[in-house]
Amino acid sequence: MAWFLVFAAGLFEVVMAYLLKLSDGFSVPLPAIGFVVFALLSFVLLAFALKSLDVGTAYAVWTGIGAVGTTTLGVIFMGEDASLMKIASIMLIIAGVVGLNLAGGGH
Repeated sequence: MAWFLVFAAGLFEVVMAYLLKLSDGFSVPLPAIGFVVFALLSFVLLAFALKSLDVGTAYAVWTGIGAVGTTTLGVIFMGEDASLMKIASIMLIIAGVVGLNLAGGGH
């Protein structure tokens, strides 16, 4: 259950980042409000997950989901560059998160 919460929190973090971009520096009210809502949801879910998970590994997974998800969203839906370096870096993030889990950081 705790890993499901981390995964959901990571997805909320992706939505949060997307809404932050749409808020145009908090000058567009609806995306700015959405940013705050999704940020709170993401942090609350992560906090509940941390009751039973190691903070380092859970935080790395959460930020990894956010980084990979937000980058992927930017490339697919926002026309951002999909360079070889960006794709390789995403793969390194995924490898790092998997490595932390294999090292015994998850319960």
